[in-house]
Amino acid sequence: MSASKKTALTIVAAALLPLLTAVPSWADGRTTPPATKQPQPPARMSTVGGVQLGQAGTQVHLAPGVPVLPKKLSGRSWIVANAETGEVLASHNAHWRLAPASTLKMLFADTVLPKLSKNEEHKVTPADLQGMGDGSSLVGVKENLTYSVHDLWLGVFLKSGNDAVHVLSHMNGGIDKTVQDMQRHAVELQALDTTVVTPDGYDDKKQLSSAYDLTLFARSGLQKKDFREYCATATASFPGELKKGKTKRESFEIQNTNRLLTGASGVTTYQGIAGVKNGYTTHAGSTFTGVAERDNKVLLVTVMNPSSKESQAVYQETARLLDWGFAADGKVKPVGELVPPKSAATNVSPSPTPVEAGATGSAKPLAAAGGGAGGIATALGVTGGAVVLVAGAVYLVNRRWPLTRRPRA
Repeated sequence: MSASKKTALTIVAAALLPLLTAVPSWADGRTTPPATKQPQPPARMSTVGGVQLGQAGTQVHLAPGVPVLPKKLSGRSWIVANAETGEVLASHNAHWRLAPASTLKMLFADTVLPKLSKNEEHKVTPADLQGMGDGSSLVGVKENLTYSVHDLWLGVFLKSGNDAVHVLSHMNGGIDKTVQDMQRHAVELQALDTTVVTPDGYDDKKQLSSAYDLTLFARSGLQKKDFREYCATATASFPGELKKGKTKRESFEIQNTNRLLTGASGVTTYQGIAGVKNGYTTHAGSTFTGVAERDNKVLLVTVMNPSSKESQAVYQETARLLDWGFAADGKVKPVGELVPPKSAATNVSPSPTPVEAGATGSAKPLAAAGGGAGGIATALGVTGGAVVLVAGAVYLVNRRWPLTRRPRA
């Protein structure tokens, strides 16, 4: 072989070597690239709660003594926060505005629940059930039957029933009014990533929220006793139809769709779990906000749209983040804070910058075995927590969120 040919082959081999030895970005055992490219967070996001929360990617202050974050995390957005102090321990694209699915029902409940007496009864009309999206999750509300407000809230929290949401919305003055009420309440909570289009979280391209905002909704809702009890209820009896020849309506059992609470679908019940809400749509993917108590600490975790193929990934990733949070709380420097409502705030985060949009059922709460402070999967009592004392007073959350022991269903 001539010297010139040898030189040419050497140059070609040198050019090909990087291509032959490079590891593809999808090197997870597949021989073909991913079918679709994952969307990326915007370069500019809200800084409500702290400048670091507006940055893309994972935000955490790792230092000696601070446990490393779990490896198996695929959520487009997530957040870990201390529910009592409001400190955000770690986050990932916290202010990325994404479709919330039924986790938006936390805002619906926090807005409407105080307005209606739980003992009030309502006879459902055909108009009450109009306008629900195709494939909506339903608890089984029927027209021309009477339900108590308590029944309907069980349907919202346990079965994520859009039918129950629509009836309660009509009792609140209608869908449009309820949407307006929810939007005003979101602004009051400084949840500025949120645009409300429907009260039930059904997909709409303009309906958006963020892991940060969903965590604010959960924290605010947990200040309310009824909210805490409903979101911690594992199973309940829901009124059915009145069969011909019968004098009493039948009932059927409903189970909470929060699998960390019930242990359904192969998910291990999380020690100390006490709510709050899950969601799923084809556009939003799986979303979940959970609250748990262990060793005198109360944490909130929100995970939005994990891409992992792991079964029940949204719950598995939430559990991993809760485990990390309990191990890291008190050791890790916070990356931000959950801000108080506008009306209660005296020290709001500096220069927050929102980003503009492009028959009564019988409840049976569940107790989880083991875990710190009893590990009770029950309502968290935020006695006096997050209160407005006087005009201009500081937003306070009590150090103790007492738990109530309840029997296993």
